[in-house]
Amino acid sequence: MKFSILIANYNNGKYFKECYDSVMAQEYKDWEAVILDDASTDNSVRIIKDIIGSDSRFRFFENPRNSGVGITKSKLIELAEGDICGFVDPDDAIAPTAISSSINNFRKQDVVLTYSRFMSCDENLQPLTPFKTRQVKNNDRYFFNYPIQIAHFVCFKRKIYLQTEKMNTTMKIAEDQDLYLKMYEKGKVKFINEINYLYRLHSGGISQNDNKPKSYEYFAKVIFNAMKRRELTRINGKKIPDKYTDPKEIYDLLQYQHSISYRVKKKIIIFAQQIFG
Repeated sequence: MKFSILIANYNNGKYFKECYDSVMAQEYKDWEAVILDDASTDNSVRIIKDIIGSDSRFRFFENPRNSGVGITKSKLIELAEGDICGFVDPDDAIAPTAISSSINNFRKQDVVLTYSRFMSCDENLQPLTPFKTRQVKNNDRYFFNYPIQIAHFVCFKRKIYLQTEKMNTTMKIAEDQDLYLKMYEKGKVKFINEINYLYRLHSGGISQNDNKPKSYEYFAKVIFNAMKRRELTRINGKKIPDKYTDPKEIYDLLQYQHSISYRVKKKIIIFAQQIFG
C-alpha cells in the first residue's frame, strides 16, 4: 500500500529542511513525496530542489502562476500515485510513526480516512500545546466537524476521493475541511490517538496570516455546501436557507450541538460504534 505525502509550497522553503527530515525518518518505507510550488516569490524552489537532490521518491512540480491553495492541493491529489494520501505543509513536520499508524488502520478496518492529534509548536518547531480531539460519530448526516475534531494528520483513500465532487478549487481557507466532509460522506473515519503532526506557528503561515479573520466565513460556506450536498432542508427544526448569505445564519443552525444532552448522547453513540462497529 503506497503512501503519497502531498506538499503544497508557497514561500516556505526556509522551513522545508525539518519537513524533509521528518519524511525521511518515517518507519513506513513505501512512500512518495509530491511537491507542488505555487509560484513562490522567494528562493523556495532552489532550496527545496537542493534538499531533495536526485532522490526519485521526491517528485517536484511548479505552477506557472500563483493559483491558490485550493487549486494547488487539488493538483497534488491528481499527481499522486499512492493508494493513501496525506497533506503535510512544508513548514510543518510529522512523527516517525505517522504514516505507519495510518496504514495499519487502513489495513485492519474498512475506513476512508484517518486522523490523529497534532502538537502546536513555536517558530522553531518546539512543542507548545497538544490539540485535543477524539473519535467522531460516523454515519451522521448532521456532522459538520464543528467544532473541529478531524484535523492533522489526515490521511485518505485516493480512489474514494475520486468518487467525490473533489476539492473545491476556489477555496483560499478551509479547503481541508471541505475535503474532510466530502470524504466523511463516503464511509467511516478513524481517530488515531497519537500526536503525529507538528504544526508550526509563525507569521507566514497561510491559516495564521491576514486571511485568518475570513476563515469563519469560508468554513461556514463549507458547512452550507455540505448541507446542500446531503439534501438537508431542516436542522433541529430550523429551516436551512436556500442560498448562502451570512455565516452566522449557518452557525446558528448548529448551536444545539453544544448542549450537554446532545454531547452525552453523542458520546454514547460513539462508544457503541467503537464496540459494535
